[in-house]
Amino acid sequence: MRKSFPMRAKFVWLVVIALVLVGAFAFARSWMGQSSAPGGKKAQNFSQKIPYNILLIGNNARRAQGPLSLGTSGGEADILMVVHINPKADTTTLISIPRDLLIALPGWRVVEPKVKESFFLGLTQSPQRGPQVAMQVVSRFTGMPIHAYIATDFQGFEDAVNAVGCVNVYIPARLYDPMHSKADFQPGWHCLSGPWALAYIRIRQNAAGNSFRTNDFQRMGAEQQVLLALKDKLLKNPVQAALHLPSLISAWSKDVATNLTHSQLLSLGMTLAHAHLNKVTLGSDTDSMALASMPLPGVNQENAILGAYYDVLDAADVTTALRPYGSTGAWTGLPPFPKPKNVPIKLYGSQYTMALLQKAGFPVMYGGPAAGTSRLTVVFPNGSPASGFVVGRALGAGNELVEPGSVTEVTVYAP
Repeated sequence: MRKSFPMRAKFVWLVVIALVLVGAFAFARSWMGQSSAPGGKKAQNFSQKIPYNILLIGNNARRAQGPLSLGTSGGEADILMVVHINPKADTTTLISIPRDLLIALPGWRVVEPKVKESFFLGLTQSPQRGPQVAMQVVSRFTGMPIHAYIATDFQGFEDAVNAVGCVNVYIPARLYDPMHSKADFQPGWHCLSGPWALAYIRIRQNAAGNSFRTNDFQRMGAEQQVLLALKDKLLKNPVQAALHLPSLISAWSKDVATNLTHSQLLSLGMTLAHAHLNKVTLGSDTDSMALASMPLPGVNQENAILGAYYDVLDAADVTTALRPYGSTGAWTGLPPFPKPKNVPIKLYGSQYTMALLQKAGFPVMYGGPAAGTSRLTVVFPNGSPASGFVVGRALGAGNELVEPGSVTEVTVYAP
C-alpha cells in the first residue's frame, strides 16, 4: 500500500514491558522495600472489581535520553495501545490505535493533526506533559477513561526481549525489507532476539513479493503478536520469570516511565499473569488515504490540514467496536459522515469501481473513461470533506487521493 509516496525508515517499537514486566518488577521492588514509581503524578487507584485502562506509548525519538525525551528528532507516539483490564471477567484486551489517525486537536498548532502528535505536543510543553496530553486525546477519541500510562522507547523494546533471551514468533510467509528494517525471514517459527524482534515489527514494505506485512495495520498485528509471545515466555513459567528477574528490573528502571505506583504494578502484574488476552485493532488498511491539503474547521488552530497520508475512521464505528469495553461514545472531531445514499457520485473510468460503489449504496452516474488519469482520485465539493472521506473509505484502496475541487458532486477518477 501507499506506493505513490516513498516510505520513511522509522524506528518502531512495542511497549511490551507494560504487560510482561510489571509483575516481576513490582514484586521485586516491593520485596526490596521500595514504594514509589517513576513517571510523575501517581495514577488513580484501581479496584480488583472495576475495569481499568492503561495507555501504552512507544516514543520514536532518535537518540533519546529516556522514554519521555524528544531526542534529536521524532518524539511522536509511534505506538498507542490501550490495555483494558476487566478483573471481574478475568480478561485483558489490547486495543491498537492507528498512529496516523486523523483527529481534531483544537487549540494546537499542528499541520498534520494525527493522534501520534498528541504525545509530541505534550513533550514540547514546559513542564513536559507528553503522556498526559496523549491520555486526554485517546480518552476523548475512544470515549473511555484512561487511568494511567506506561511509556518506553526503542532501547526499551530491545532490552525487554533480550532480558528473556528471545521470543518465539511464527512467520507465515517470506519477509524481506532491505531498505528499512533490514528484516530477512523465511516462513516458519523463529526465536527472535531484541534486534531481530525490532526488525520484525518495523517492516512496512515487504519486498518478498507477497501480500504479507504491507501496511501499518498488519504491523500493529505483528506488535500484538510479539507482545503475546513475550508474555507467554515470561509469565506462564514462574521459574523462568525468577531467572530473568534481575535483567527485567534493570531494563524497567532505565527504559520505562509510568505513573503507576509499585503497589499498583504488583496488583496489575498478578492480574495480567492469569488473564485471558483479547485483541482489538481499530480500523483497517481500507481506512487509509492520501488527503490533499484542505480547509477543515476545528481540526487545529489553522483550521486546515497539510496533505499527507491519514487513517480516517468513523466515530460511530469506533463507538460500536469499543462499547463492550465501556466506551460512552468515540469522537474524532470530524464532520459527521453522510449515508452513502445521500452522496451522489459521478464516475470516470473503471466499471469495477462503479459496481463497488453501487454495492456500498452510493448513487453513481457513469461519465465515461478516465482519460489522462493515472491514480485513483476522489474530488469532493469545496466545503464538504465528509463526503470525500466516506467515498474514500468505501473504495478501500488504501492509497487513493482525496481532495477538494470545484465540483457539484463527488467525482471519482478510476483508471
